[in-house]
Amino acid sequence: MAVVARVAPVPQPSRRLSAPVPDASGLASSSQPPRGRGQAGESENGGLAASRGGALPNGGSFLIADLVACFRHGRGNSPRGRRAAPPGAAAGGGGGGGGGRRPSSSGTRRVQSPRTMKLYQKLRTAVPRLVLGQEDEEEEEEEEDADTPTPTGHSRLAPWWVGSGLLLSAVLLSAVTVWVLRQVSGGWHSPTPPSQCHQVPESHRFDCYPERRVVVTRELCEGRGCCFIETSPAVGGTRGVPWCFYPPDFPSYALQSLNQTALGMAGLLVRREKAYYPRDIGVLRLDVELETDTRLHVKITDAANPRYEVPLDVPRAKKRAENPIYSLDFSKDPFGLLLRRRDTGTVLLNTTVAPLIFADQFLQISTALPSRFLYGLGEHRSTLLHSLDWSTLTLWARDVSPTESFNLYGAHPFYLLLEEGGDAHGVFLLNSNAMEVALQPAPALTWRTIGGVLDFYIFLGPDPNAVIQQYQEVIGFPAMPPLWALGFHLCRWGYGSSNETWQTVRAMRNFQIPQDAQWNDIDYMDGYRDFTFDAQKFASLPSLVEDLHKHGQHYVMILDPGISSTSPRGSYWPFDEGLRRGLFINTTQGQPLIGQVWPGYTAFADFSNVDTRRWWLENLQRFHAHVPFDGVWIDMNEPSNFMDGSEEGCPPGELDSPPYTPAVLGDSLSAKTVCASAKQSASVHYNLHNLYGLMEAEATASALIQIRGKRPFVISRSTFPSQGRYSGHWLGDNRSQWKDMYYSIPGMLSFSLFGIPLVGADICGFSGSTSEELCTRWMQLGAFYPFSRNHNSQNEKAQDPTVFSPAARTAMKDVLLTRYSLLPFLYTLFHRAHVHGDTVARPLFFEFPQDTATYGLDRQFLWGRSLLVTPVLEPGVDSVMGYFPRGVWYDFYTGSSVNSSGEMLKLSAPLEHLNLHLREGSILPTQKPGPTSEASRGNPLRLIVALSPGATAWGDLFWDDGESLDTFERGSYSYLVFNATENIFTSSVLHTSTKAASTTIGTLSIYGVQEPPHKVLLNGQEKPFSYLDNQVLTVSGLGMGLGQAFSLQWL
Repeated sequence: MAVVARVAPVPQPSRRLSAPVPDASGLASSSQPPRGRGQAGESENGGLAASRGGALPNGGSFLIADLVACFRHGRGNSPRGRRAAPPGAAAGGGGGGGGGRRPSSSGTRRVQSPRTMKLYQKLRTAVPRLVLGQEDEEEEEEEEDADTPTPTGHSRLAPWWVGSGLLLSAVLLSAVTVWVLRQVSGGWHSPTPPSQCHQVPESHRFDCYPERRVVVTRELCEGRGCCFIETSPAVGGTRGVPWCFYPPDFPSYALQSLNQTALGMAGLLVRREKAYYPRDIGVLRLDVELETDTRLHVKITDAANPRYEVPLDVPRAKKRAENPIYSLDFSKDPFGLLLRRRDTGTVLLNTTVAPLIFADQFLQISTALPSRFLYGLGEHRSTLLHSLDWSTLTLWARDVSPTESFNLYGAHPFYLLLEEGGDAHGVFLLNSNAMEVALQPAPALTWRTIGGVLDFYIFLGPDPNAVIQQYQEVIGFPAMPPLWALGFHLCRWGYGSSNETWQTVRAMRNFQIPQDAQWNDIDYMDGYRDFTFDAQKFASLPSLVEDLHKHGQHYVMILDPGISSTSPRGSYWPFDEGLRRGLFINTTQGQPLIGQVWPGYTAFADFSNVDTRRWWLENLQRFHAHVPFDGVWIDMNEPSNFMDGSEEGCPPGELDSPPYTPAVLGDSLSAKTVCASAKQSASVHYNLHNLYGLMEAEATASALIQIRGKRPFVISRSTFPSQGRYSGHWLGDNRSQWKDMYYSIPGMLSFSLFGIPLVGADICGFSGSTSEELCTRWMQLGAFYPFSRNHNSQNEKAQDPTVFSPAARTAMKDVLLTRYSLLPFLYTLFHRAHVHGDTVARPLFFEFPQDTATYGLDRQFLWGRSLLVTPVLEPGVDSVMGYFPRGVWYDFYTGSSVNSSGEMLKLSAPLEHLNLHLREGSILPTQKPGPTSEASRGNPLRLIVALSPGATAWGDLFWDDGESLDTFERGSYSYLVFNATENIFTSSVLHTSTKAASTTIGTLSIYGVQEPPHKVLLNGQEKPFSYLDNQVLTVSGLGMGLGQAFSLQWL
């Protein structure tokens, strides 16, 4: 038994938040109001009747339950203020990516912001309508008579005590400063009285001046009409409470009209006062579609002019949801929406907490959150559970070794949030422009993006698994990988030659260590040029690939999107032909943009051009004729550039130097990539940058299908939502360090949330030299990455299993054999991901959402719902702590059980052992392992049944030929469902295929059989069996084909 000792239960995440959670009306529910917040009482309509010191906004709210025409006297369809606001310059503007905070005494800048939530009355009526009081109607009539909207901002005098102590010269200087700032910000209103500002709790202060590399002064802040209050430095020098934040009555948009549509409603939003970014848009269109009972679609865009939208193929609803599990309320003025879960009343979104800003190159919307348990928003190196303590997550694809706080290779604007009580929901912003997401402890979240539209999908779950399934219904379910993709892969940069590569393959075979694929990095190429191989060092590469195929193995090569531009004309077909056809990304002058990557000066393929995809296919076909590769590794596709922009830099303008730059690494959109102003077929790179890796993956997968006629295998570094349809992902150029091994787990689990289940990290680390202990432990963990590859860099010690001591080598071999024995189970999980959108590797809270102790766990994970992996992540230990949710868990290897009450257990973990446990009530299909997946798949199956205390269990198996296209869609597969109940095991064949008939079920092992049986019957015929003291019943020699239904009973 692996359990050494029980310890105290894991401390559960505190449900006490830094600030009270806002209730449905936008105020925090609390018996005592927080510092600086006024008392609020319930109104007759369930709203809030008291203010926090600011005036109650004129608007009310209305319920969306049964939409009808909203405005009376024909005013509903006459938009006010349609005239576009004149462009204006951003105060303190633009510039570099980053966070203007006034430095503290220690030189630390502060981060993000909140502000109190605006008050409004909740008016629930049987027929939803905009509720207009007498003052509202009079105000509307006045506005209709006016040619242009009258600004409604707060133009108040400063408190008398401020001016009384000032000298005349200071007064004059201040007046001049304010006048200048007003001109710069487009005629902004006067400063907010301090009394309003101090009422906003620190955790609710929403940042009004998020620019970085700017020292935010009171004058700059108040020039935007915002509050300025200095706070003490954050602990540890981290960023903290913003000093410049929105006051409670900061002007926003008002909901002018709302009309019913077939799928929901459409309305107009009007801004009467200019925002402080250039070219803000005065009239917006709001579209709300109740697409399904668990999915809501909300889109906000320019009402008059088309804007760039992500060219992603998303489903279109055909009818309005009939029984949505959500309800939606709107605030009229200021505009905001509140989304509730019907059965619990939990407010999932409340966008009234801060003003909506929609300028041409600055879009911002904030929401309160119902809890602090937030996940997703990639790609970043962090814990699985994000910190809401004033952190900012930037989404802009960037080539950089995984480092905390940096924007990394991919962009995934999706989050999953666990609510109090265990329900979950998800939010997806379909936007590919540079963006950042600011988190704060209110709890609240702010989206900031610098282009496109605000196109939100909200998924109501209600459990975490359902949320991810619903998300993938929009972005697309992942492709079914070939079986060999789930075997073990080996690579390194620095093999030096094809013969050296071949020697490694032979060594793996000699030690009988399982391996399905051998890879080469860029050193196989001639001068690092795509679609070539070194005729001297890699002359035997075609023979190596042929040998791999003879042994049931496969070959994968690397490709970069940068195409060498320096070869003599006529000597390098990829560049010559791409140039002739005009297939490269161009400068603003219409010439190929030239950057620098591994081969030197390069042009970059424009994968948004359909003709480029044909050229890419032709290049792959030409190379495949010489080296018949099986899969492609696409790297450097952010796209990466060793220069900033191009060899000529980037031109001046608001694409390369926008009014606001999110907090990107390097403070510039062109840092280590191409110019944002570069021209592509579909749009400017400014809009398409985050899509580059996705578009290359789609082109590569399509080409592989046409070349090989089998399922494609593509691994990509840069990713975007829907990437799972075309490729897997590895977590980038990590380091041979213990912390990197740990961070691979939250990285892997985050990509499970993003719909890319084929994911893993470079086992043993890419850069730096590993140690034997680290590599042994990492091989144990990496054997349970869905995508399992050992890879390291040149000029480092080799780290494939064959180079270590016999003891370490044996430990690595054993854990790989364990992986190969589990391939039927893993393959079935990928089938469920492909068909249903299930996750493969998943966090524990997915299966135990009511157990708050699981919310922050990211040192363990599950395969599916039933296999718990507890790796060792620290040096010099022979035990490991693991959390076991309530229930019975069985040691995978022995079947011995532990009954947990929901507690941390100390497990024995000598260097040769990885702890694996089976959850009660599960049935796992396993198989005798072989040296390759092809060799394994012919071996008999062993089914492991892990009985619940009620002696029940369930499992399934999907089986096909492992490589053909669309086997499920064509019906060329077998699918079996296994059940155990009342001492009877049954195998039911729901679908069968002749191609799977040769595989048999040979052994049944049943864990948790309470009493020794007297006899065992297979289809009524008595069979020999064994029974161990740890309550494991084993029946061998079954010989049942996958197409045969059968039952086994123990008496």
